[in-house]
Amino acid sequence: MLHSLYIRNFALIEELSLEFQEGLTVITGETGAGKSILLGALGLVLGDRASSELVRSEAPKAVIEAVFRHDIPAAMAPLLESAGIEAMEELILRRELSATGQSRSFINDTPCNAGTLRLAGDLLIDLHGQHEHQMLLNPATHIGMLDDFALTAAEASACTAMQEELGKLRRLCREIRENTAAMQEKRDLLEFQQRELADIGLGAGESEEIDREINLLENAETLAEHTEALSAILYEGDGAIYPELGRALHIIEKLAAVDPRFEPLWLEAQSATGIVDELYRFNRSYASSIDFNPTRLESLRERQHKIQRTAKKYGVAPDELPDMLMRLEALLAEEGESEERLKEKEALAEEQKVKLSLAAAALSKRRQEAAGRLEETVMRNLTELGIPKAVFLTRFTHDEDPEGEITLEGKSYRLSGGGYDTVEFMLSANPGEAPRPLAKIASGGEISRVMLAMKSALAGMAELPILIFDEIDTGISGRIAQSVAKKLQNLSRLHQIIAITHLPQIAAMGEHHMSVHKAVENGRTATRVTPLDRESRREAIAALISGEEVTPSSRNLADELLQGARSNPPNKD
Repeated sequence: MLHSLYIRNFALIEELSLEFQEGLTVITGETGAGKSILLGALGLVLGDRASSELVRSEAPKAVIEAVFRHDIPAAMAPLLESAGIEAMEELILRRELSATGQSRSFINDTPCNAGTLRLAGDLLIDLHGQHEHQMLLNPATHIGMLDDFALTAAEASACTAMQEELGKLRRLCREIRENTAAMQEKRDLLEFQQRELADIGLGAGESEEIDREINLLENAETLAEHTEALSAILYEGDGAIYPELGRALHIIEKLAAVDPRFEPLWLEAQSATGIVDELYRFNRSYASSIDFNPTRLESLRERQHKIQRTAKKYGVAPDELPDMLMRLEALLAEEGESEERLKEKEALAEEQKVKLSLAAAALSKRRQEAAGRLEETVMRNLTELGIPKAVFLTRFTHDEDPEGEITLEGKSYRLSGGGYDTVEFMLSANPGEAPRPLAKIASGGEISRVMLAMKSALAGMAELPILIFDEIDTGISGRIAQSVAKKLQNLSRLHQIIAITHLPQIAAMGEHHMSVHKAVENGRTATRVTPLDRESRREAIAALISGEEVTPSSRNLADELLQGARSNPPNKD
């Protein structure tokens, strides 16, 4: 239940702290006193769109805080967990709106976004006002109301999920077909490119190896000259290094025999001799392998030219041609795989369509069964609300579509309402008149009573613990007002009810009463809200009866209404 509401610097409210009780709370006040400001503040803390114009002039920011206790819906726990908000015994929603237009939201003192605040509010409060009148007149909202009554919202969501999965499969099939068609259009080109690259037969790293070998063949004479000169220097010429090192090693050995300090140098000289010998051997071996092969060189040059020409043609480096060939082969192989993949996805889509069709049929059956119960309940409620001969019907239609996603008994239907149902509520308020769509009902009093009858029918099904009615009394008076008041009182057995009203019959039925009025203090207008006791309630109700000037007879009538409310407790059925 809503335990308290704190408002500071919001519109005409400087600072206001209200506490609410269980049961039916009525709020009265003259037109323009600020009742709508209360609802605006409550809407803001429940996640409505914010505007800096709502901040009281000359104030830096507006603050609205609502505290909820007891009967907090179970669905709130996963919402708080997903937002990283710690659950507590009470739920505190707070909204801060700066004069510059910046807005901050909090749940249990943890910052959150306005969307999370709105989701929390949707689980807590059902705010009924003129907007809900318009919703009832909009046939698109009717199927949601029926699902609430039939407890089929989860099934409708499951059908919607199946629809989305079917849509994904169909889009995937379309993409595969489009890709396959595009592949077929350029298949000849791809096959030609594949053959051309395959004919070259270039292996990984081969291009670099060819370049290296050409370089060696082109410089064979230079290599031969240099290796011959190196052999002469190392071993074969006059004064060659290796023989001279041998003589030096012999002398160092004799020196070391006399002075041990030459022993490390002898070891170094011996190592140098080994290095020169190894270099000489490698050089001789290399010289003997030098290839003077003009035929081989010409052949390699021709292949190099072919590789470079092909690489330039395809705009890649020569060493990238093997990878390009692999990609082409993969693309060509993919066409056959696409056909198999398309068959697989088409089969899955057909299976999903069958599942969706069966689920939609089962959902429609449950809805139609529940629609009969809803019609009986609403008509019974309308009788209590002064429309005894009302006929309330739920009209089901199904739109056939040859391309529809749902197929039943050989016919295809377009998706609608989570399945294939289109639902519209119909009403005949007077005997002899055929039921017509609610949108064609002209009387505001009738549509208000239909909405209250619908709310009463849904009351036992809804998890929303709090219902707020903003001027549910539009277009009604007298005996009908008394019936509406009684219905609100009965609803307050299942929900905390807050009703803003201009009718004395409804005001008298409240268990708790608040009065909204304006006051001028220090030259500024401010909205005030006062909880009323027994005596002040009588005065407020008398003012609703007679206007600004309260008369003895209006007071007497107010007493009668209050006495009647106390002696007429809510129905137990």
